[in-house]
Amino acid sequence: MASQTDSTDAGDLPTPSTQAGRDGLDAILAHPGKALIALDFDGTLAPIVPDPEQARAHPDAVPTLAALAPEVAAVAVVTGRPPGVAVRHGGFAGVPGLEHLVVLGHYGAERWDAVTGSVTAPAPHPGVAAARAELPGLLDRVGAWQGTWIEEKGRAVAVHTRRASDPQAAFEALRAPLTDLATRHGLVVEPGRLVLELRPPGMDKGVALLEYAREIGAGSVLYAGDDLGDLAAFTAVDKLRASGTPGVLVCSGSEEVTELRERADLVVDGPAGVVRLLRALAARLV
Repeated sequence: MASQTDSTDAGDLPTPSTQAGRDGLDAILAHPGKALIALDFDGTLAPIVPDPEQARAHPDAVPTLAALAPEVAAVAVVTGRPPGVAVRHGGFAGVPGLEHLVVLGHYGAERWDAVTGSVTAPAPHPGVAAARAELPGLLDRVGAWQGTWIEEKGRAVAVHTRRASDPQAAFEALRAPLTDLATRHGLVVEPGRLVLELRPPGMDKGVALLEYAREIGAGSVLYAGDDLGDLAAFTAVDKLRASGTPGVLVCSGSEEVTELRERADLVVDGPAGVVRLLRALAARLV
């Protein structure tokens, strides 16, 4: 699918390069009260940084979302992170205008609602703890490069290679052994931008997005993401389109994930470009 890179001024609303994307944007503009705006966190609302614990939302993201949210049916952040972490790193709690924001964390397995400030979640999958216990030994056996590290994510566990001496080589060397480990414990491996995440099956951003869109009766949807895990959400938007719900696919530009760029209706320049797009959309709806 062709896509268009955002080169517009902050106040301009860019035009998707595909007819499906243009139809989706037209539907949002025509009936904003039925529109769902769904967004990934890392790489989309927050710049990618070497240490995920230091990731923070773009400084203009929260005020932009607060201006947009009252004009649409719903704004949802869909992330692989625990929702509480995304809320803290995003600065979403207690913000006027974001009283009804929803964070679908752990790929939808956990949910934070701004209206209550609470997280709802099922019991964790036992395979995550079992796999986590084996990871240090596995990394030693594989001879993982210095700088490879494990991120605890509660309902998932991730191995990052971005700080390794050869990040891509470490990533490739770990794919097969981590897949074997995940399979033994009833988990799946989700590859990302120099990260391999082990998590329970049936959890992905597409499932989370479809369920929430159907819950609120969304009449249109915009989804923005930057990584391989967002492909499932792109597929969910395609399914919604096929059933008559218009949608827009936005790639928060990354040269590391060409698959997302190729499927997007619109490519913007990272989190800053996402913020410009949302700000321009809010200005058109006020």
